[in-house]
Amino acid sequence: MAILIKPVISEKATNNIEALGQYSFYVDTKANKLQIKEAVEKAYGVQVVKVNTLVSAPKMKTRYTKTGFQIGKTNKLKKATVQLAEGQEIELFG
Repeated sequence: MAILIKPVISEKATNNIEALGQYSFYVDTKANKLQIKEAVEKAYGVQVVKVNTLVSAPKMKTRYTKTGFQIGKTNKLKKATVQLAEGQEIELFG
Protein backbone atom coordinates (compact mmCIF):
# COMPACT_ATOMS: atom_id res chain seq x y z
CA MET A 1 0.00 0.00 0.00
CA ALA A 2 1.45 3.36 -1.04
CA ILE A 3 0.76 5.76 1.80
CA LEU A 4 2.06 9.01 0.31
CA ILE A 5 0.30 9.89 -2.95
CA LYS A 6 1.72 13.34 -3.77
CA PRO A 7 2.68 16.61 -2.07
CA VAL A 8 0.13 19.42 -2.01
CA ILE A 9 1.36 22.39 -4.02
CA SER A 10 -0.92 25.34 -3.30
CA GLU A 11 -0.53 28.91 -2.09
CA LYS A 12 -1.56 28.08 1.47
CA ALA A 13 0.69 25.01 1.64
CA THR A 14 3.66 27.01 0.32
CA ASN A 15 3.08 29.74 2.92
CA ASN A 16 3.03 27.08 5.67
CA ILE A 17 6.40 25.77 4.44
CA GLU A 18 7.97 29.21 4.72
CA ALA A 19 6.33 30.31 7.97
CA LEU A 20 5.88 27.14 10.04
CA GLY A 21 7.97 24.41 8.43
CA GLN A 22 4.87 22.31 7.72
CA TYR A 23 4.47 20.21 4.58
CA SER A 24 1.19 18.87 3.19
CA PHE A 25 0.67 15.58 1.36
CA TYR A 26 -2.27 13.73 -0.13
CA VAL A 27 -2.25 10.32 1.54
CA ASP A 28 -4.15 7.03 1.39
CA THR A 29 -7.55 7.37 3.07
CA LYS A 30 -6.93 4.27 5.22
CA ALA A 31 -3.51 5.38 6.56
CA ASN A 32 -3.23 6.49 10.19
CA LYS A 33 -0.91 9.13 11.66
CA LEU A 34 1.81 6.68 12.68
CA GLN A 35 1.96 5.16 9.19
CA ILE A 36 2.11 8.63 7.63
CA LYS A 37 4.93 9.67 9.97
CA GLU A 38 6.97 6.55 9.14
CA ALA A 39 6.38 6.99 5.39
CA VAL A 40 7.55 10.63 5.38
CA GLU A 41 10.61 9.83 7.50
CA LYS A 42 11.54 6.91 5.24
CA ALA A 43 10.91 8.75 1.95
CA TYR A 44 12.65 12.04 2.77
CA GLY A 45 15.08 11.18 5.59
CA VAL A 46 13.75 13.78 8.04
CA GLN A 47 12.37 13.71 11.58
CA VAL A 48 8.63 14.35 11.89
CA VAL A 49 7.42 16.00 15.10
CA LYS A 50 3.66 16.25 14.51
CA VAL A 51 1.06 14.94 12.02
CA ASN A 52 -2.38 16.46 11.45
CA THR A 53 -4.89 14.85 9.10
CA LEU A 54 -8.08 15.97 7.44
CA VAL A 55 -10.58 13.99 5.34
CA SER A 56 -12.61 15.87 2.75
CA ALA A 57 -15.89 14.18 1.92
CA PRO A 58 -16.84 13.49 -1.71
CA LYS A 59 -18.97 16.16 -3.35
CA MET A 60 -21.99 15.32 -5.48
CA LYS A 61 -21.95 16.76 -8.99
CA THR A 62 -24.92 16.97 -11.35
CA ARG A 63 -25.30 18.36 -14.84
CA TYR A 64 -28.09 18.40 -17.34
CA THR A 65 -27.36 17.00 -20.80
CA LYS A 66 -29.40 15.99 -23.86
CA THR A 67 -29.78 12.50 -22.46
CA GLY A 68 -30.95 13.69 -19.04
CA PHE A 69 -29.33 14.30 -15.70
CA GLN A 70 -25.80 12.98 -15.19
CA ILE A 71 -25.04 12.39 -11.50
CA GLY A 72 -21.59 11.67 -10.14
CA LYS A 73 -19.30 12.44 -7.26
CA THR A 74 -15.71 13.44 -6.62
CA ASN A 75 -13.24 11.23 -4.81
CA LYS A 76 -12.80 11.23 -1.05
CA LEU A 77 -9.39 12.74 -0.19
CA LYS A 78 -7.23 12.62 2.90
CA LYS A 79 -4.64 15.32 3.44
CA ALA A 80 -1.86 15.16 6.02
CA THR A 81 0.15 18.13 7.30
CA VAL A 82 3.46 17.16 8.89
CA GLN A 83 5.65 19.37 11.05
CA LEU A 84 9.36 18.67 10.84
CA ALA A 85 11.97 19.04 13.56
CA GLU A 86 13.68 22.43 13.90
CA GLY A 87 16.15 23.12 11.09
CA GLN A 88 15.01 20.31 8.76
CA GLU A 89 13.37 20.72 5.38
CA ILE A 90 12.17 18.74 2.37
CA GLU A 91 13.31 19.74 -1.11
CA LEU A 92 10.02 19.69 -3.07
CA PHE A 93 10.85 22.15 -5.84
CA GLY A 94 14.46 21.11 -6.52
